[in-house]
Amino acid sequence: MFSQSGCRNQHITMHTGEKLFKCEVCNNMLPRAGHLTNHMRKHTGEKTFKCDVCDTKFSQRASLKSHMRIHSGERSFKCEVCKKMLTRCEHLMIHMVTHTGRKPFKCDVCDKRFSQNGILKRHMRTHTGEKPFKCDVCDKRFSQNGILKSHMRTHTGEKPFKCDVCEKRFSQNGILKSHMRTHTGKKPFKCKVCNKILAFGYLKPHMRTHTGEKPFKCEVCGRSFTHSGTLKEHMKIHTGDKPFNCDICDTSFSRIGYLSKHKRIHTGEKPFKCGLCNRMFSRGEQLIMHMRIHTAEEPFKCDVCDKMFSENGTLKTHMRIHTGEGPFKCEVCNKVLSRSKYLMIHMRTHTGEKPFKCEVCGKSFTQSETLKEHMRIHTGEKPYKCDVCGQRFSRNGGLKRHMRTHAGEKNTYL
Repeated sequence: MFSQSGCRNQHITMHTGEKLFKCEVCNNMLPRAGHLTNHMRKHTGEKTFKCDVCDTKFSQRASLKSHMRIHSGERSFKCEVCKKMLTRCEHLMIHMVTHTGRKPFKCDVCDKRFSQNGILKRHMRTHTGEKPFKCDVCDKRFSQNGILKSHMRTHTGEKPFKCDVCEKRFSQNGILKSHMRTHTGKKPFKCKVCNKILAFGYLKPHMRTHTGEKPFKCEVCGRSFTHSGTLKEHMKIHTGDKPFNCDICDTSFSRIGYLSKHKRIHTGEKPFKCGLCNRMFSRGEQLIMHMRIHTAEEPFKCDVCDKMFSENGTLKTHMRIHTGEGPFKCEVCNKVLSRSKYLMIHMRTHTGEKPFKCEVCGKSFTQSETLKEHMRIHTGEKPYKCDVCGQRFSRNGGLKRHMRTHAGEKNTYL
């Protein structure tokens, strides 16, 4: 029995299927006032239900309950065929198709069949190009809501998927599954060419290293790639997409790895150490370049005059001597320089400015590098070591001149 006629009327709609409550935004009809209230949150964006574990918010209580199973590991829905346990009823329904093979929903464009109408609708967007799901932070659009949710974690930093072995957290379940193999050692797929053992999903891309196949082509510049992920990263060159934002200075980056390196500027972290002089660096490539000071290695050669350089950037700058390229002109003496920073340093010869001062003896210099070299007079530091006789030098030029004594060359002082 019902104490109020309104409750009775709502109950009757369960049997009749009648939908009495209309959404004024999209005209959708719903059977109950409570259903309409829940439905309206899709339009307003209101999310009143919050996860106590990871702070993710949801518009529906049922969505929160389903989400909580990620943290609890609860799997309440059992497949009666293979006894597999799943977290959601809809996941069980999808799973059952693996046993029945039933796919009643057909794409009219390519004739591909699907087990659910929702999957067909998502598939149709591959033909229409429709991307209805928009990121409110960077305005990037996606064809599926699930992809948008995964993308949002690049902005929020949310990592809801936790490894039960080492407690490391991940933003996506697929990444967690791949990580778990580091503990289990499970790599069931073997390459028939080189016998390398790979985890699921890695064998097919790996085979392209043998075949040379590059199926992923950039529509802008025509360049091809072996992996779809590499193409996606490449496309950011053309689109200018930089979704990874530094929360300290707001500088944006196209890759999360670039952001991680950049953050060391703020934290002062220098994890790369030179084994010879103990100098620390924030980036691995900086250490590699630094090591050439000790080894005197100069792997970059000028094809015009055969001069050797330790860095590719220095070679590029040198090449402007031959090409005549020099876009930075001194307005005082008309001298043309290859880089803006060289022009800035050159201008000090006219202004007499010497902004770099030695705190020990008070001497000032036009360049920071000249001050660094000068400081070795006071510290006695000699970071440049001869690998032949062990003699050390305060300047790289001194080491180079010394090396000629071993090569049978005469020291030449100009």
